[in-house]
Amino acid sequence: MKAHNGFRFPSMPLVILALLLFTDISFAQQGYKKPPKEVLDILNAPVTPAALVSPTRDNILLLTSLRYPPLADLAQPMLRLAGRRINPASNSPHRFQYSVALTLKRVADGSEVKIDVPPGAKISGIEWSDDGKHFSFSNTTANRVELWVGDTTTGKIRNLKGVAINTTIGNPVTWMDDNRTLLVQLVPPTRGPAPPTPVVPPEPNTQESSGRPGPVRTYEDLLKSPHHESLYEYYATSQLALVDSTTGRVTPFGKPAIFHGVDLAPDGHHLLVTRLQKPFSYLFPDGAFPKEVEVWDTKGKLVYKVASLPLADQVPIDGVITGPRSIRWRPSEPATLVWARALDNGDPKKKVPHRDSVLMLKAPFTGQPVEIFKTEQRFSDASFTDKGLMFISDYERDKRWVRTFIIDPAKPETPAKMIWSRNRQDRYNDPGTPVTRTLTGHRAIIQNGDWIFLAGNGASPEGDRPFLDGFNLKTLKAERLFHSDANSYESFVALLSDDGIQFITRRETPTEAPNYFVRFSGDSAAREPRALTNFPDPMPQLRGIKKQLVTYKRADGVQCSFTLYLPPNYKEGTRLPTVVWAYPLEFTDAGTAGQVTGSTQKATSIGGPSHLFFLLEGYAILDNATMPVVGTPETVNNTYVEQIVMSAKAAIDKATEMGVTDPDRVGVGGHSYGAFMTANLLAHSDLFRAGIARSGAYNRTLTPFGFQSERRTIWEAPELYLKVSPFMFASKINEPILLTHGEVDDNTGTYPIQSERMYQALKGHGATVRLVMLPHEAHGYAGRESIEHVLYEMLSWFDKYVKNAPSRTKDATTDQR
Repeated sequence: MKAHNGFRFPSMPLVILALLLFTDISFAQQGYKKPPKEVLDILNAPVTPAALVSPTRDNILLLTSLRYPPLADLAQPMLRLAGRRINPASNSPHRFQYSVALTLKRVADGSEVKIDVPPGAKISGIEWSDDGKHFSFSNTTANRVELWVGDTTTGKIRNLKGVAINTTIGNPVTWMDDNRTLLVQLVPPTRGPAPPTPVVPPEPNTQESSGRPGPVRTYEDLLKSPHHESLYEYYATSQLALVDSTTGRVTPFGKPAIFHGVDLAPDGHHLLVTRLQKPFSYLFPDGAFPKEVEVWDTKGKLVYKVASLPLADQVPIDGVITGPRSIRWRPSEPATLVWARALDNGDPKKKVPHRDSVLMLKAPFTGQPVEIFKTEQRFSDASFTDKGLMFISDYERDKRWVRTFIIDPAKPETPAKMIWSRNRQDRYNDPGTPVTRTLTGHRAIIQNGDWIFLAGNGASPEGDRPFLDGFNLKTLKAERLFHSDANSYESFVALLSDDGIQFITRRETPTEAPNYFVRFSGDSAAREPRALTNFPDPMPQLRGIKKQLVTYKRADGVQCSFTLYLPPNYKEGTRLPTVVWAYPLEFTDAGTAGQVTGSTQKATSIGGPSHLFFLLEGYAILDNATMPVVGTPETVNNTYVEQIVMSAKAAIDKATEMGVTDPDRVGVGGHSYGAFMTANLLAHSDLFRAGIARSGAYNRTLTPFGFQSERRTIWEAPELYLKVSPFMFASKINEPILLTHGEVDDNTGTYPIQSERMYQALKGHGATVRLVMLPHEAHGYAGRESIEHVLYEMLSWFDKYVKNAPSRTKDATTDQR
């Protein structure tokens, strides 16, 4: 029994003792394990292709990805530099999603052309030309990244020989406005060998601070030495070139540099170029490095200097830089730049009437920037319609409130109109996202007369029902064009006509696998949808799984919910061992916190190291059991522990009341912040028999400048940091806990040492604990062998400590501290 009334921190001698108990017990290594056959059958199921619609809407590329790369892929050489992970052999990102097969589908008649990709292809970075007649993609080989182009008329593809792309950073490939030429970042053809690792360090690794405050998050993969700096420069430096996709001719221009971004203007003659400069930082990733932001012509000549931005090492928590940011081209103009600039020195705590100014400057860039708008709150986003109107959003962090305004930059005298205003977490009142198209290489909101189109998830108390709306810019009223019915999950994919009459959707139901359809609206709405694809069900054995959206209230009246999953062939009234899987979120009000998320009308699909595999072993699952933490943003975590315990108890009580859960056999699990939650629940309650915590952070003294949405530093709120750290309560965790972690976790705050030290603390106090460190894995696990092994560990752990756990006394099963 664990005390509930109040929190008592462990004495410092006990904490020190836990850290010093490093007695090692060696276990025989038995190789990677595999889960049961029924789990492997699902893991090995065929991959349903994704769809990429052409700008002209007449063709679709169907992309078949490799779901689980072999561990050998992850074991390739890796350099961890400036927040990036680089494969030095191919001069590319070390880990990336790629496709292994391509199919070209004609929208008009549904016919298909299978594209003959090269053997062992690793396809990524697919780009359509604006006229939809060609597409390009990168193919990563053992020693380079190739550039390929395809023809939609024939479906034929070819390699542009001699072109080696540098995909490490920036925009590697962009189609020019002539639909023939490609703007490419090349590996510099004349560069020499990589800097050798010095046998003897030439100098100490030194850092210095100027004495000005600059909070530092716990970033991963940072530079650590002058040699690291040299390696980063070597692999990140690119040569810009124009490549003729027909002849293969390469025309380099400009000097090699580290291009953080290269953005072609709509006129095809200007480039917005962002180059990274020294001095580099050993505390921040390269996104914070000094930058030169310039406009070039396509011969590499400087036309205009937008800004010289210093190292962003003094940005306040939740603040922004003081110089130009969010710099972009206006897609409906030949060469017009728009950007935002802070009016409050980037400090969110400073009281000012306006936080940001939005500025505009047209070619030939000889005049002064013109202010076109001021935001009262922090500028958060801007987008443009293809007719030139501009949408600007600002965000108020205390209320988490977002507003969107519409302005006409060509008519600065016309007042802005506010079109939306809501809590950013209010899913029920989300108007949707404007539908866009490619306009001269840039995404622009489709505007048809006075109308635009909005696509959204359609969240509601009954679950998500996606929609497509027309939205009138004069009346500011929406008109529903399509709404997924209550017995399916059908989401908008792309418009096929600017008037919204024809569009593509992706439809699935609990008994039907996802497929793509052409639908109609308006006077044609009664027409039957036309199937574009007929993908077979890759996982028919899952169709017997039952799903139900369940809502309930916790003790303080806040509404919570979970999706109840029951295994195939479940018999009504049978109480099952149960898995609660969750991820806490912070909210400013109970109403928003209680909103329902997700849909029970999707076809159940299970992949990766998913907790849903427990269904195949006879468990009930309370999936996405909401763990809302409600309060003011500045102090919301003061009651974090109490609120998650309250939420967990309410979920178990509801499932027990429904007759599906055996309250004496409940396990809890989560990934990342969900792992942090899991350890806290085991430390501060006796609700669960065991836990699974994957890739978590357990000691908040190791994230001293904030975590998740916590704004305060450890020096401002030391009691809070200790209270929410399950590491500090390791002596209280007396339920078995399985810890897993990628050995090369790349997520901010979740260093592998978090799990290693948590294991040592638990072991030192005699807890039942198992630590599995996964070689070559990052924050999310990707390798096939790793995923199979993690599933084996998860299933074995809960089978032993939850499903087949001995009975315990009734008064302990729902006790909370």
